[in-house]
Amino acid sequence: MKSLIQYAFVAVVLCSSAPADDGFKSLFNGKDLNGWKGDTSLWSVEDGAITGKTNGPDHLKYNKFLIWDGKVEDFEFRCQFRLEGNNNSGVQYRSVHDKKKGEFVCVGYQADIHSKPEFTGMLYDEKGRGIIARRGQKVTVGADGKKTVTKLDGAVKPVDLTKWHELTIIAKGNRLIHKVDGIVTVDITDNQKEHAETSGVIAFQVHRGQAMKAQFRNIRLKQLN
Repeated sequence: MKSLIQYAFVAVVLCSSAPADDGFKSLFNGKDLNGWKGDTSLWSVEDGAITGKTNGPDHLKYNKFLIWDGKVEDFEFRCQFRLEGNNNSGVQYRSVHDKKKGEFVCVGYQADIHSKPEFTGMLYDEKGRGIIARRGQKVTVGADGKKTVTKLDGAVKPVDLTKWHELTIIAKGNRLIHKVDGIVTVDITDNQKEHAETSGVIAFQVHRGQAMKAQFRNIRLKQLN
């Protein structure tokens, strides 16, 4: 009896100390694109994952996005992703759906999904300031746009993007953190108020150029106060 009580106590302790996803909401039902809008000739659901495909250099004139029907300010976002093809993708956040620039075009912060090691999980400002922080960098952007850059711990190594990985984006005020598989890839403080984005949409990208296939699943969001 004593051993059973001890076992039960240990089980309760382990369960109570295990990490929980409290407050996270699923943004994808695993079946269709309900709650998202985009070009359905590019986006579909395959094998339980949101899937974006292009078929070569002449397919797209510009980058296009699948846009979630909602907005974020301060939040934590998580998803699993994979990428095939000699191209890149990304997750837009706090971005603007700018119809003047083209059908399903987004402008703003992007967590980049790119095969080059220094670009995997970097912060890119789509149709804005361009690369703000490369992977492995902690960056403070001054009010005048000048950057102070220091190196994060850890080596910048290639990532096999054809396999599933987890992307985490944490945005709180002017502090932005990206993680790939739980490891911080960039840490940014953006003090350039005239260009910093404080709220907007979340979206997935298919990039013009070479044929590609980008997939996303287990898409979750937690709004932060």
